[in-house]
Amino acid sequence: MSSAPSAGDWRIFRGDGVRRPVTMPPAPPWRRFRPPAGQDWRESTPLPYLISHLHADVVNAALHLRRPLLVTGPAGTGKSSLARAIAHELALEPLLRWSVNSRSSVQEALYQYDAIGRLRETTLSRDRGEPEPSIGSFIRLGALGTALVPGSAPRVLLVDEMDKGDVDLPNDLLTVFEEGVFEIPELVRLPEESSRIDVLTADGGASVTVERGRVQCAEFPVVIITSNGERDFPPAFLRRCVRLALPVPDEEQLRAIVSAHLGEGALDEMDDLLHAFLRRRSPGELATDQLLNAVFLRACGVDLDAEGLLDAVLHQLTGAV
Repeated sequence: MSSAPSAGDWRIFRGDGVRRPVTMPPAPPWRRFRPPAGQDWRESTPLPYLISHLHADVVNAALHLRRPLLVTGPAGTGKSSLARAIAHELALEPLLRWSVNSRSSVQEALYQYDAIGRLRETTLSRDRGEPEPSIGSFIRLGALGTALVPGSAPRVLLVDEMDKGDVDLPNDLLTVFEEGVFEIPELVRLPEESSRIDVLTADGGASVTVERGRVQCAEFPVVIITSNGERDFPPAFLRRCVRLALPVPDEEQLRAIVSAHLGEGALDEMDDLLHAFLRRRSPGELATDQLLNAVFLRACGVDLDAEGLLDAVLHQLTGAV
């Protein structure tokens, strides 16, 4: 028989070794990954995104110029969330995301070819006397490649944490960003009768037709590139981007963010948390979502004082743990 913690008792785990099946409490709004039952994701409303008119104008400039938007700022200033907000507001969902790391390459962002899988399946088909599978079954476009597929409307692509990538990655992107086209050599080499091949995309099981191995966008996608400012980018790359620096939110903006995410009622008992957050915060040390976490826990009845709560939730983002 399931039982929830008694009224006022927020402790689900008690550390006493006693087995107690419980009903999990509701997750914070920003940690819910599915829309309510019976609601399509296209009909769901994302968390509100607060942005100044000045910064919104920079976004609009990038949209009009069809240039990538390079968004910089400390962790927690809403760089990645901006891409989701743009995709939602312009009805250009679903968002495509390329999370960059030290091993990332433009090649993988454009497409991947499973040559070993094709060889294995071709051999099995021959042994069974069946037709060989199409090469398109073993080619999947990456997030960037999918964004460049021509369609009725441009796609929104989030290139997350570009500064985590190899030093040559920005330069490798220049041609793609400038011309909006790439080729798949494995398809270019096919004979004329196989010039149209269906390949998989980054949209789950969806597929598109590629002609003569060439993907050329009809309209340049909406590209949002985020950077934590850990290193500089080449001038040639910066010249092709519109730059937006998101500032650390001030006290008034923090109150507006908390209200937008948790409701007006959350402001009633957060003053001590907010003041402790502001005392501890310095650029790059604390993120806004950490304050949201603390306020949410307070609203759930967590019986810790402000300093004790912040020690657990508002830990520094740099240095030793």
